[in-house]
Amino acid sequence: MAAAVLVENLKKSYGDVEAVKDVSFAIEPGEIFGLLGPNGAGKTTVIRCLCTLMAPDAGRLELNGVSVLDNPRAARQMLGYIAQEVALDKVLTGRELLDLQAAIYHLPKAKTKTRIEQMLSLLEITEIADKKTGTYSGGQKKRLDLAAGLLHQPSVLVLDEPTVGLDIESRTAVWRFLRQLRTEGTTILLTSHYLEEVDALANRVAIIDKGKVISTGTPTALKAEVGGDRITLRIREFTDDEEASSARDLLAALPVVQEVIVNSAQGNSLNLVVDKEADALAAVQSALKAAGLPTFGISQSQPSLDDVYLAATGRTLMDAEMAAVGQRDVKKERKQSMR
Repeated sequence: MAAAVLVENLKKSYGDVEAVKDVSFAIEPGEIFGLLGPNGAGKTTVIRCLCTLMAPDAGRLELNGVSVLDNPRAARQMLGYIAQEVALDKVLTGRELLDLQAAIYHLPKAKTKTRIEQMLSLLEITEIADKKTGTYSGGQKKRLDLAAGLLHQPSVLVLDEPTVGLDIESRTAVWRFLRQLRTEGTTILLTSHYLEEVDALANRVAIIDKGKVISTGTPTALKAEVGGDRITLRIREFTDDEEASSARDLLAALPVVQEVIVNSAQGNSLNLVVDKEADALAAVQSALKAAGLPTFGISQSQPSLDDVYLAATGRTLMDAEMAAVGQRDVKKERKQSMR
């Protein structure tokens, strides 16, 4: 059986900027597959190429064995695409928008009304269907957007940051609906930088950073690969490089400690991989006290997908997000100074 989605050696540049350097992954039918990474990692470029909205520089893209590049019309019939930004005509009612979407996909009129009513009911927006979309809340707009993307019953649903900006109740409703779609056999490609979202929904995940896939597997397997529990330690609120290095060397020598990473982006905090069977927290605190080093903050937890990212890149997803924001600010300042 062909993969529901195949991305192989995908590359895409914007001028001198390599947005996607070499991305490959395959998604099995009926699977939720998560693309996890910070803003600017290349996630949106990958899905825009897959959804025929952008031509890649190189690579192979297939949906159920059909080439996206050679047969874009056939590919679009298989796809439902929900963009990060909701784009709805504020003048239309929800029902009118869905009717327009049905016409775009040439759904038979006899089937259109039934399908619209079905989607309104599934996404719990029947009561507001005849109100103009300009009056909808953010969560209601996202649900209507999902209804529009699913109206033609695509076999593959592509979601770009589907719950960004939503409140907890709306996010939970979207999660519940996506799980239901998976049960019914829909293949879902989900991009997100929300760790808990990918961990909760995805059967498998690919972590993407700077245009490359750095890890692929089930969330459980990826977290197991990094091993041990995690201890996050701050010697001081802002520790200097010398003291951070001394603490790293001290703690790395402890039998219960497997690895120590100094996170310079967060005030030289220390991230330790420790033996989960031992009383590692007590051993670390005892070693620090014996060396005369203070403890500003310390906590222990089980591995997360952020730990997977940290182990692969030496920084957390939050660090990567902040770095991306900083780069955008610098570029903006340069443009303004050139005016």
